[in-house]
Amino acid sequence: MTTRAGSGHPSSSLSTIDILTALYFGGIMRYDPRRPAWADRDRFIMSKGHAAPALYAALAEAGYFPADMLGTLRRTGSPVEGHPNMLVLPGVEASTGSLGQGLSIGLGHALAARVDGRDFRVYVMLGDGESEEGQVWEAAMAAAKYATANLTAILDSNEFQQTGPVQTVMPSLEPLKAKWTSFGWDVSETGGHDIDCIMDALGALSRATGRGRPQMVIAHTLKGKGLSPFEKDEINRKHGVPLTAEEARTALAELDRMYGGPGASDGPGASGGEE
Repeated sequence: MTTRAGSGHPSSSLSTIDILTALYFGGIMRYDPRRPAWADRDRFIMSKGHAAPALYAALAEAGYFPADMLGTLRRTGSPVEGHPNMLVLPGVEASTGSLGQGLSIGLGHALAARVDGRDFRVYVMLGDGESEEGQVWEAAMAAAKYATANLTAILDSNEFQQTGPVQTVMPSLEPLKAKWTSFGWDVSETGGHDIDCIMDALGALSRATGRGRPQMVIAHTLKGKGLSPFEKDEINRKHGVPLTAEEARTALAELDRMYGGPGASDGPGASGGEE
């Protein structure tokens, strides 16, 4: 998608994609693509809106819209915009991209469920660079105060942000687990590219909702998911930089070899396409 568009955030999207796979296709979230406005659906909010391509891929796979729309990412007039827009694309629960706002929005949804007497859950994906925003911690305090046990945040802890490693930009962000615990959240840590580990972490926290606390899953991930074209950039792993056509062919071939895709035994570029 991003190579075809010539812009976007492929590495930030790849660090989230296994988590989204677990949420949408692992029996975690309750939703119906035929009824995107179903009142009892669970909500997912991509607070780090620049990872929109990952969200769009999951929504298309889930059946919210045809997969061929993915090729129109960032094209003028396309609803597949550079950041999620809830007004133009089914399945998008919040318009995000200005970082730091998603957890507040998710808290609003969680409280609305209580007011309306509904039992849906709300999941919010945050970035670790995004977590430098003060609004995140205001929302964290409020979520604990109001005992929003139907709110789960997932931290995509890929250790990089736009200008470099998170620990270089704002080293005082750690220790993340102790901070979120001190704010009154139930916290677990997991490998963000192991589906079984992600499922176990989400399942364990869902069983802890009787404690009346919001939940945080700190998922340790890698921008670009270990693909060689991203590893060459040691500063920020190509943050906001699409792969060239040649790099995209290399990355797709590597993914095929990892997961037994169509090009697994046919050599580089066999999977075709640049999306």
